[in-house]
Amino acid sequence: MTPIRLWSPLPLLIRPDSMLTFSLPPSRAVPALEALVRQRILILDGAMGTQIQALGLSEEDYAGCGCRHHAERPQKGNNDLLILTQPQAIEEIHFRYAMAGADIVETNTFSATTIAQADYGMEGAVEDLNREGARLVRRALDRATALDGRPRFVAGAVGPTNRTASISPDVNDPGYRAVSFDDLRAAYGTQVRALIAGGADLILIETIFDTLNAKAAIFACFEAFAEAGRRLPLMISGTITDASGRTLSGQTPTAFWHSVRHARPFTVGLNCALGAAAMRPHLAELAGVADAAICAYPNAGLPNAFGQYDEGPDETAAQVARFAREGLVNVVGGCCGTTPDHVRAIADAVADLAPRTLA
Repeated sequence: MTPIRLWSPLPLLIRPDSMLTFSLPPSRAVPALEALVRQRILILDGAMGTQIQALGLSEEDYAGCGCRHHAERPQKGNNDLLILTQPQAIEEIHFRYAMAGADIVETNTFSATTIAQADYGMEGAVEDLNREGARLVRRALDRATALDGRPRFVAGAVGPTNRTASISPDVNDPGYRAVSFDDLRAAYGTQVRALIAGGADLILIETIFDTLNAKAAIFACFEAFAEAGRRLPLMISGTITDASGRTLSGQTPTAFWHSVRHARPFTVGLNCALGAAAMRPHLAELAGVADAAICAYPNAGLPNAFGQYDEGPDETAAQVARFAREGLVNVVGGCCGTTPDHVRAIADAVADLAPRTLA
């Protein structure tokens, strides 16, 4: 059968025997990560927002005085912009997570797409945010490795944006969409190319509430990999939004896996929305069907009435260790409300536990 060629600067092939593949060499991170994930449970970092809030930054701190990107709108809350305006503070957060035991540390680029940055009038900063965001993590990890000799990996964080391609934001017009697949593909493409240019070792498509958004991100990654001439590992993480056990766009964990399986991700998993206890049954379902490594990074429980997270490091770690004892996970970390102390406790709790068996 003749391979189908999709639009791409370089050939991107779909073959009937291997689904979606590239005729591209893997990056250097691929064999290293694939070897490590079979040896032990790897550790992902924790929440960035929690650490940034603790800094107590003002509007002036966010906007900065030396940043070449400016907008008339207030910037307080635009945590991604701190990559450019407060780089030392962001690098130090990355460093603390690395020293707490993280093998994989995410860039501070969750909202660094033209779509998400439009809320702040900072679309023009996107390339700098992602390129410099990856470089900041690399510097932090190099510092940590110089101290203890452990290899660590930069994960380019790709968030879901603030729009959904599958659901109308207008209850009176169910057919309306605020964003198209091509809009998302273009926005993600700009982000991923800059993350690669900055030295990201892998790409983490996370907090997926709409799998169509994620599929646009996956497509954009494939195009960016083709341009770069190498294939980076992909981590794909969905979000179960409530006790229904489904994503916001209605998929069960099993359906989610079958929707992204064609990407042959390094890991697939769940993050955010739920604490570890509530996440466990959905994670078990995913682990039961997926033939990729499983990644879980839950919140520190559920937020209280003030939006704060009360679950301490030991409590979170004990629940994540249960995932490991049940043979469900290969990579673990923390999401909203977690801190370097949470990550350190998680790393300690799973240090002697075996990773989920991979075929």
